[in-house]
Amino acid sequence: MTATGQPVRAGDRLAPLVVPITRTLIVAGAVASRDYQDVHHDAELAREKGSPDIFMNILTTNGLVGRYVTDRFGPRSELRKVAIRLGAPNYPGDTMTLTGTVMEVDGGTVRVRVTGANGLGHHVTGTVTVALPPEEER
Repeated sequence: MTATGQPVRAGDRLAPLVVPITRTLIVAGAVASRDYQDVHHDAELAREKGSPDIFMNILTTNGLVGRYVTDRFGPRSELRKVAIRLGAPNYPGDTMTLTGTVMEVDGGTVRVRVTGANGLGHHVTGTVTVALPPEEER
């Protein structure tokens, strides 16, 4: 069941999550994940390296994907596997919309296909396997 108590079936679409991509989110995510690469916090140095601005790191993206899935299945759900691939960068001032589709339900385990799109295209694509708590704990 989802966090709202709805049963989960293959083919179900998860409600989207819209994430404003701010400079603060990019820098805070990089610092929190101990990623001190200048392209994640210094716009001038990022431009010198060929990027139009700073951009989000994969660890922040990974955290947002995890949040997206656990928000939909409840705080007692457990991420078992997150397999993502980055595409178009997330730059400040853009918006990323995360969407998901349940691919498979096997007992208390759910596999979800996740996509995060921004103004440039797909920022992230991948699959997340999540274990749901036992029915009596939901």
